[in-house]
Amino acid sequence: MQPRTQRQKEILDYITRFIERHGYEPSYAQIARHFGVSSKATIAKHIAALESRGLLSRRSQDGTFNLEVKVEDVPSDAVCELPLLGSVAAGTPIDAIEEKEPIIVPRFLLGRVRPERVYALRVSGDSMIDEHICDGDIALIENRTEARDGEIVVALIDGARATLKRLFRFGTEVELRPANSQLAPVRLPATQVQVQGIFRGLLRPTT
Repeated sequence: MQPRTQRQKEILDYITRFIERHGYEPSYAQIARHFGVSSKATIAKHIAALESRGLLSRRSQDGTFNLEVKVEDVPSDAVCELPLLGSVAAGTPIDAIEEKEPIIVPRFLLGRVRPERVYALRVSGDSMIDEHICDGDIALIENRTEARDGEIVVALIDGARATLKRLFRFGTEVELRPANSQLAPVRLPATQVQVQGIFRGLLRPTT
């Protein structure tokens, strides 16, 4: 079952991402602050609507309420189809290439991320080899434009060149850091770098 409104979907996505990043759920006040809402009661109404649709549950603990995202039970042998959108450089940035081929991926590789939020890219180069991301591998990418410092991201440079690196922010600059001792990180103005997705897993072709 899906959220009834766009705002409910946004709140559910925010709670899911928050739990993935921090290991615990956000408070109503944190959710309200994130969405620029002054009243926690407004957030409570959205939470109640999500709960009624079976997408969230609230569990009481020491007089307080905690949120729990409902995760569908998926068989261990389940698979899903993801679009293979092209290549991404684990080396010198290259122009993005759109292949748009579907690939079959074991569902468990995506963790709690829904398949519709994930796409695949073929890795080119060895700048992330210390993370065991090798040339020819298939990177599974969550379609997200926000990233924490230290996450492996697909970064689009100058709107055209895509690369897979760890991202760190330094004031008005962004550092794209490889995982290869032979290569140096690259710093660029933040305005030149767009996050296109977050690395979530890896599929290594057998042939």
